[in-house]
Amino acid sequence: MAPKFKKIVIPAGGQRITIKNKKLSIPNKPIIPVIEGDGIGRDIMKATRIVLDAAVKKAYKGRKKIAWMDVYAGENAFKLYKEWIPQETFDAIKYYYVALKGPLTTPIGGGFRSLNVTLRQVLNLYACVRPVRFFKGVPSPVKAPEKMDVCIFRENTEDVYSGIEWKKGTKDAKKVINWINKNMKKNIRLDSGIGIKPISVKATKDLVRKAIQYAIEHKLKSVTLMHKGNIMKYTEGAFRDWGYQLAAKEFPIRTITEDQLWDKYKGKQPKNKIVIKDRIADSMFQQILTRTDEYDVIATPNLNGDYMSDAAAAQVGGLGMAPGANMADFIGLFEATHGTAPKYADKNMVNPGSLILSGVMMLEYLGWDKAATMIVKAVEKTIIKKTVTYDLHRMMKGAKKLSTSKYAEAIISNMK
Repeated sequence: MAPKFKKIVIPAGGQRITIKNKKLSIPNKPIIPVIEGDGIGRDIMKATRIVLDAAVKKAYKGRKKIAWMDVYAGENAFKLYKEWIPQETFDAIKYYYVALKGPLTTPIGGGFRSLNVTLRQVLNLYACVRPVRFFKGVPSPVKAPEKMDVCIFRENTEDVYSGIEWKKGTKDAKKVINWINKNMKKNIRLDSGIGIKPISVKATKDLVRKAIQYAIEHKLKSVTLMHKGNIMKYTEGAFRDWGYQLAAKEFPIRTITEDQLWDKYKGKQPKNKIVIKDRIADSMFQQILTRTDEYDVIATPNLNGDYMSDAAAAQVGGLGMAPGANMADFIGLFEATHGTAPKYADKNMVNPGSLILSGVMMLEYLGWDKAATMIVKAVEKTIIKKTVTYDLHRMMKGAKKLSTSKYAEAIISNMK
């Protein structure tokens, strides 16, 4: 049954995405909930919607169209509902399956809980998917940025981001510390803040399954389990073990381990086989620099994935060029990977690239690959012409600095 909304207006003529035979069924005019976002979200979302609409119109000659439906979270939601995320926003995303989101405000060190984390946990968006690739012409601090083409699958609901923690000196913190010290024979200092790091079999296997499915769909060669299991044996070490178990049980024909690659195949990877390997987290940060092109898909617990996503993006232009999505089995919430940058809000100057490329991911999720490819080529052409926003302009000689809106117009003019 369709939810009833108080503030959300359903677009006339729009159609709901449905599920048939365990797959999304996409109509020609799908209703897509969109959260504008806070701060620079107002500028970059306008630019993004213009670019996506233009690409869909050009690619499909008007046969397809996105029916945008504004839903609310963050500052806009608080003005309307006196809540940071109203229930009907959750209901809309659950019902319509695919949504686009700008950055949301979360004060550091206090205030309300992270809205991004809340959305992920309430909607069980267990996979944060971050493809990182190089666009020709983008300034880079590394010698061979073109080698970067990796997709990071970060578990999204557990680890130290689960929100289970107690402030130093509170009754609850003291209670937890005293109980652990007494019953578990540990020696935690009484002036400690305490956090819990849960990593479960289910969440791990859900994530690794999705990572392997992605590798199969995109005909990639490897999935790497990134972990710190040499130190945290029963959480991150277990993540590694459960990942291997999932691959062996659910994908026995399509996957092999690194040991099997050498013992059985003498190091020559057979066609249609994906190598499942694992790397210690600190080593992985080095290898993403020194052996960049040896990695296709990286599956990792929450905190590691957060760090690795930004570290990889830094090699190819930073977060302004890094798209992302939070996904469940069917729900896909596509979002900018950076923050709200309030000092630049409403100045029409920041790079909308992250959100535009997240929109590209959304189009690919809808199966609208022609429009997605059109945008990617147009973005690269725009950058090669050195017509960019201020963040790239300051690193490029002879470049022309464009506003957010003019950059979007330039991308559209370069679409073919």
